Amino acid sequence: MPLAALDALAWSSLWLALAAAALAAAASRALEVPPAPAVLGLAFGGTLVIYVIDRLRDLARDRSSSPARAAFVAAHRPALVALAGLGGALAAGSALALRPRAWLLALLVGALGLAHRRLKRRLLVKPVYLTFAWTAVPVGLPAAENPAARHVGAVALVVLAAVLANVALSNLRDGEGLAGRLGPQRTFRVAGLILAGGLAVALLSPAPVRPLAALPLAMGAAVLGFRPSERYGALVVDGALLAGSLAALVWPAA
Repeated sequence: MPLAALDALAWSSLWLALAAAALAAAASRALEVPPAPAVLGLAFGGTLVIYVIDRLRDLARDRSSSPARAAFVAAHRPALVALAGLGGALAAGSALALRPRAWLLALLVGALGLAHRRLKRRLLVKPVYLTFAWTAVPVGLPAAENPAARHVGAVALVVLAAVLANVALSNLRDGEGLAGRLGPQRTFRVAGLILAGGLAVALLSPAPVRPLAALPLAMGAAVLGFRPSERYGALVVDGALLAGSLAALVWPAA
């Protein structure tokens, strides 16, 4: 795929939305439940609308921290507004097909998402909120939707480890939050320990959960090759969630 096309996927937030849907599918498999189309649709559409709205609202601030993305957003604003509308419609339609108890979780994550612009500026709140949201959607929604879900705790811990390391690397690139204060070496060590814990949980869990080992492994590769560039953060660090999820989907469960 040409680099320009990958850039467009990243700057439009479609890359993140694909990662969210793939993560929900991989988590569903580990939970031993079929990946419900409504859950995947909500993960994809909800992520898309939340992040596109954030990019549009925070354009002035992004010009210094993420200039390439800001330039893309400024040049394609009408198309991104339409994309946010499509994402919102998909999320709303998918939510209507879910069980009522899944609605409550979806509403909570959605409310936090709409407050993303304010929450992400707080030192400790940002990593906690992002880690919660990115674990609650792919793990919590399938578990809430299907009472037959198994291994919820183990699956949540593995996903949480990968997401928390992702947030730490993203904050390091932006110079924000705790990672910005810890500096590269200490952030890498913390991320490595978190991912090692997630990998151990995956490998020591029942067979259906073990393919999720691909998540900490993919994120670990992003840590080892880390570059403080905007493109690396968007395509590789966030792409590690997508790549790890896709690998988990094809990883033999036995």
